[in-house]
Amino acid sequence: MYMLPRLKSRMFLLIIPIAAACGHTGKSTADSSEVAQQPAAPDTLYAATLYGPTSYFIYRGQEMGFDYENLRQFAEDEGMVLKLSVAPSLPALVKMVNSGEVQLAAYPVPKIEEYSKLVKHAGHKEVTWQVLVQPQGKERVSDVTELVGKTVYVEKDSKYEYRLRNLDNELGGGIEIVPISRDTLVAEDLIEMVDRKEIPMTVVDSDIAELNKSYFPNLDISMKVSLDQYSSWAVGNGMDSLAAKLDRWEKRRETTDMVRSIYKKYFEISKGGSHEGDHAQLQELRKRHDGRISPYDASFRKYSSIPGYDWEFLAAIGFNESRFDHDVVSWAGARGLMQIMPATAKAMGVDGVDTPDGNIHAAAKLLRKLDKALEEKVPDKEERLRFVAAAYNCGLGHVYDAIALAAKNGLNPQVWLGNVSEAALLKTKPQYYNDPVVKNGYFRGRETVEFVDRVMNVYAYFKKLNHRN
Repeated sequence: MYMLPRLKSRMFLLIIPIAAACGHTGKSTADSSEVAQQPAAPDTLYAATLYGPTSYFIYRGQEMGFDYENLRQFAEDEGMVLKLSVAPSLPALVKMVNSGEVQLAAYPVPKIEEYSKLVKHAGHKEVTWQVLVQPQGKERVSDVTELVGKTVYVEKDSKYEYRLRNLDNELGGGIEIVPISRDTLVAEDLIEMVDRKEIPMTVVDSDIAELNKSYFPNLDISMKVSLDQYSSWAVGNGMDSLAAKLDRWEKRRETTDMVRSIYKKYFEISKGGSHEGDHAQLQELRKRHDGRISPYDASFRKYSSIPGYDWEFLAAIGFNESRFDHDVVSWAGARGLMQIMPATAKAMGVDGVDTPDGNIHAAAKLLRKLDKALEEKVPDKEERLRFVAAAYNCGLGHVYDAIALAAKNGLNPQVWLGNVSEAALLKTKPQYYNDPVVKNGYFRGRETVEFVDRVMNVYAYFKKLNHRN
């Protein structure tokens, strides 16, 4: 069975999530005699998945996700047209397949008796396990027996807490287990807290740990604390031809560059973006006496009139997106000074977006669009800057969701700090991103909240510099 380099925890599930309407056109790498013997897949394929950090999410208006991209490639190879359906939970997803509402659960369904009676597992198998997340170094725990006398923080009432308590019993006691319960806290937050040395260690699933290691490369996630957990995609009982089609595609594709590139994108390319040097870079600007913030000030000034903002606000976004490095390309494909997504550049109708001037021009037009879209919901122009910065970072849909969640949960939907920002943090938890008022599902709200804080702080700093000069 093919195992990805480094990601030994996530055995490659070569087709993954979304719902799809699909018509088979006969496109295949198999020869004609093989095709003649293959059972025909349904003319239309309806599939469903779940929102999540490793499956499917929307980022800056683009559909993304490790599972999603594999499914999209599957559909492209097989001549299918995709349509997406998202279930609110794993039991609901299995029920949709079992009832015939959809034909495919494009999501890793655990291979347990409860589900195996209802659906037929198909496609590449996935193996995960729970791991200890801890800092790298000589003091790292390398054996479960070394957990005795150590303190481990976990989500309260989660499967990680249950596993640790069982392990503690197996070892005869001695592990200090600290359950944390907070509306805005999820496993990813605990991982970040370990990275910041706010807590010593935590426990999460290996695929979640591997994904987050691309944000926090100084963590150690090598120690297993549970047995292997097997899962795979699943189809409805009796849908043998579809199951066979998935299996054949997986065998053809499992060693291709496509597989490796998708894996690398989500699990290897660094996504964290260190801010350790920010203060020094800003202090260097402070020492200047020419009033210049960047080599691109003329473009920031020229295009700031498009959204009607101070040019320092555009510069603050550029600083936080790229540190004024025009050659930067993010893990998600955002490009240049202002980290513009290719699809966004096309929608803005700006030529030459690969130049600094064109990149800033496209960003200014995007900011104007976001400002107009938020004007009715956030009438105060100064307050709206924070909302616009948030939408620039994560996409307008997630900001609309956070506004709706704020209103529903007794927070002020027209104020960012302590209100809509708190609602944005809620969108990492299933009970909130599956709320009926939410239309865009899961996203890493903490990244956006921190982005807004940095932009507004740098904006104020740039304004102060110009006032001094």
